[in-house]
Amino acid sequence: MSQASADGALTEARRRVLVYLGIVAVLMLAYAFAYQYGMRALEGVDVGYVESLHVVVETFTTTGYGEDAARWSTDGMFGLMMVMQLTGVGLIFMTLPLFLVPLVEASLRTAPPTSTSLTDHVVICEFTPRGDTLVGELESMDTDYVVVEPDREAARELVTDGYSVVHGDPESVEDLKSANTAEAVALVADADDETNASIILSAKEVDPDIDVISLIEDADLADYHRYAGADRVVSPRRLLGESLASKAATSISTDLGDAVEIAEDFEVVELLVQRGAEVEGTTIAESGIGDYPGVNIIGAWFRGEFVSPPPPGEVIDEHTILLVTGREAQLDQLKELTLSEARRYRRGTVVVVGDGEVGSTAADSLAAAEVPTVVVDREEGPGVDVVGDITERQTVHKADVENARSVILAVDNDTTAVFATLVINQVAPGIEVIARANEAESIPKLYRAGAEYVLALATVSGRLLASNLLDEEVIAPEAQLEIVRTTAPALTGKTLAQADVRARTNCTVVAAERDGELVTEVGPDFVVRTGDTLVVAGPDRDVNRFNELVG
Repeated sequence: MSQASADGALTEARRRVLVYLGIVAVLMLAYAFAYQYGMRALEGVDVGYVESLHVVVETFTTTGYGEDAARWSTDGMFGLMMVMQLTGVGLIFMTLPLFLVPLVEASLRTAPPTSTSLTDHVVICEFTPRGDTLVGELESMDTDYVVVEPDREAARELVTDGYSVVHGDPESVEDLKSANTAEAVALVADADDETNASIILSAKEVDPDIDVISLIEDADLADYHRYAGADRVVSPRRLLGESLASKAATSISTDLGDAVEIAEDFEVVELLVQRGAEVEGTTIAESGIGDYPGVNIIGAWFRGEFVSPPPPGEVIDEHTILLVTGREAQLDQLKELTLSEARRYRRGTVVVVGDGEVGSTAADSLAAAEVPTVVVDREEGPGVDVVGDITERQTVHKADVENARSVILAVDNDTTAVFATLVINQVAPGIEVIARANEAESIPKLYRAGAEYVLALATVSGRLLASNLLDEEVIAPEAQLEIVRTTAPALTGKTLAQADVRARTNCTVVAAERDGELVTEVGPDFVVRTGDTLVVAGPDRDVNRFNELVG
């Protein structure tokens, strides 16, 4: 494909040159006829056509104007010659931007590489926003990767931006060989559904044993991709729908929801702060969360921006989501601080807006959790309860949003989601809005419009894809956060306050394993002993730095 792209670019350049030369030739022939006619009609002099063409060529090329000047005496001929001269000069100046400048720029550009010598890497076939998230995850874990990009200009831009790229056709066996796929640990097919099937077949031809993950838009096509040879098939829209449903179910329950167990009776969990909760309006330091022994806030989302660890002076509002570690009993008590009394006993349904892949998956997940739902869509369908436009008041009333537990906005247009959030907050203030975003740039808008929780399709799918590749359990799909067990010889004999771990590495020691026991009350005075294994939480890159400093 790389050769074909180069041939295509060369063909286009030739076409432009031929068109330009054709226009110049037509103009010269026309001016030669005009010169011949003008000399006969205005000056009374018969001039041959070839001689007239010679005068035009001299004029266009600026190699001479005066050879016939003595024969011109009328205003008409002088006017014709002035127009001819301006045309010739104009064509010369057009040559610079159309041909010479692009040729110089092309010669100065660095052509994207067409092969790589990397081994034990991940091959990513085509580059998407979720692929960008995946690349960030791989880089944070010091895992090599290469993006196979068929578009030459896109490949060149990716190289300029610092990505590892091979310009080639991901459906081509030869180009996958050039990406050293036989020596890769995995391949990710991230194009459209039909192209992905072709990529899978090509990858298996290069190496039948390579681990292939295919991302699909239409979940009904999963079996075809498996038949083609995909080891794992991931539907980003279904993942997003399940995540949205999980947030809705968790926000209406006093249970912790999807806690991730770090050790026996020691977990990490997300806590959504509701409007009217006890901790709303307080700072992290004033919230009282730190008063619970063994509890640590290792991260937080403030209006869609993830911070780890959160500053003590940061204010908690109804859009804040806390990522907390602790024992189950402590976390159960802590969740009480984040729940709103007004919502605690709220009954009603969860309104799911949008009956596409994301919305139907969210509705099915809520039904499986025995949470009643009302599905709203603009078009009738088997699973649609209310037909209408959620951006219109009558549809909001028809869906009884005022009495709902919460609303999941699973529409496929971010502009519609923002406007719907504004309408819902105007008609039914206080209702929890959990929204889907297609683009990460839309997340701040949705929070400003009044959404309490927003998930971006690319971020969720990219993060979960990375967890599949790296065999890590996902703590939170929207954050590049990692919890690891590690020894720290450099800290032996020091307290955590003396080691100043947070300030030096941006990581938090949340527990320690000592003599087969898990110690969770690891405050500033905790002394690290020989043989201790520390449980450390922090952003991926910072955890790597922690290991370097204390190893």
